[in-house]
Amino acid sequence: MKNLISRRTFIATARLWFVFLFLGLSVFKTSHVSAQTGKVTKILAIGNSFSEDGVENYLYDLAKAEGIKVIIANLYIGGAPLELHVKNIRENKAVYSYRKIGLDGVKKTTPNTSIETALADENWDYISFQQASPLSGNLESVKENLPELFNYVKQRAKNPDVKYIYHQTWAYAKNSEHKGFDNYDRDQNKMYQSIINVSKEVQNIVPINIVVPAGTAIQNGRTSYIGDNFNRDGYHLDLNIGRFTAACTWFEKLFGKPVLNNPFKPETVNTRASQLAKTAAHDAVLNPYQVTELKDFQAKNVQLSNSPVYINFGDAKAYDDWNNLAYFNNGGGIDNLVDKKGNFTGIRLTLVEGFTGKNVSGPKKTSTTIEMPEDVSSSTFYGNSKEEFNKKKVERSVLKISGLDSRKKYTLNYFSSRSAKDVDNRETQFTTDGAKKVIGTVNATNNNSQLVTVKNIRPNANGELIVDITAGSKNTDKHGFYYLNAMSISTGK
Repeated sequence: MKNLISRRTFIATARLWFVFLFLGLSVFKTSHVSAQTGKVTKILAIGNSFSEDGVENYLYDLAKAEGIKVIIANLYIGGAPLELHVKNIRENKAVYSYRKIGLDGVKKTTPNTSIETALADENWDYISFQQASPLSGNLESVKENLPELFNYVKQRAKNPDVKYIYHQTWAYAKNSEHKGFDNYDRDQNKMYQSIINVSKEVQNIVPINIVVPAGTAIQNGRTSYIGDNFNRDGYHLDLNIGRFTAACTWFEKLFGKPVLNNPFKPETVNTRASQLAKTAAHDAVLNPYQVTELKDFQAKNVQLSNSPVYINFGDAKAYDDWNNLAYFNNGGGIDNLVDKKGNFTGIRLTLVEGFTGKNVSGPKKTSTTIEMPEDVSSSTFYGNSKEEFNKKKVERSVLKISGLDSRKKYTLNYFSSRSAKDVDNRETQFTTDGAKKVIGTVNATNNNSQLVTVKNIRPNANGELIVDITAGSKNTDKHGFYYLNAMSISTGK
């Protein structure tokens, strides 16, 4: 019996020691993981507004969503080419805007900073370089300037294990008016291929560790239903889908985690577009030097049913049942509008003649047959038909709505409003031209209830409606301001 008890005691003791050992190893393992998780990844970009588009906005949020701690900084001079960075290091010029996003996600900007000062500020894990967009496909300009800049940075980087990045930027929109587009015969594909050639060769110029293929991600996205609408001005990225696509590319390339699984989504990008951006980025990381067609995000045209199409003009949150157009210049548009149920309609909206600008000075509370969220009714495009405003005068704006069925009748509603303390009449006139021409007006000043409605209008023989927007004859504002906040399209009764 005594031997049996001793044996049982031994077994129990052994089991207990095993439990302690297991717990101890578990605690050790957890501490090790926590220490790794607690590591802060520090990223510095030496760039311009294109690095601002790439790293200053959603990259922090994507990392945070995966529990990754980051510090992100951008040494910014608008339009700065490599040649200017080289000149600045030779003279140690403190001429950069140093934008730094801390662990708390707050961006702090320090003016008049030198590259040397920024390099000494942190033990950077990643330091990126890029060429200015007009020269982004010019290999000789990179060969001429990148080695000197790279060597300067390498000699001063505090982290011996730092990795060097080349930021592959994007080709301009096809309708871009940027002078640098002339370098590529105003051909988007030629510009993209030139950028690809540079990013392929850059590792033979200096020992770059990583190429972030943001340019390919944007080009991938352009094969989708969004089309060539990733830019806000023809060259900088759209503040929402454009910047998010670039940030997704940076995230997956740097951290090696499929961005497809990342839960973060900006408020201004709807669910469908968010997944599109992540897919465009993921495919670019897999194939950085060639375009991957996003077949799952190419709309299948369907005829417009009784479900209306809603369009917001300006900056608003993303809603799955609203189409949002944020680009107010000539050539802006949406390739394939969705209806209220989220179905593609095959209808395209194009800004033939753009607006002066946009603001968020419309009313937040409205009572119309269009149920507008507050940020939809308050955001607006505007033009000025009389006097210049901000050195610009736009007498009229023109929309083209195409892809309609010329046999059907449609009803269009326009909402035009500007909240204002003055009593000027800011009458806005809408001329809708299809098989016939219909003119309607509304005083936009403090309007929160009236729509301009055009009922039962047929498109022209090409399935198009042309909408001319300008100041009405009763407009008393000295600038002749006119507005378009939102509109709807539905089949007529």
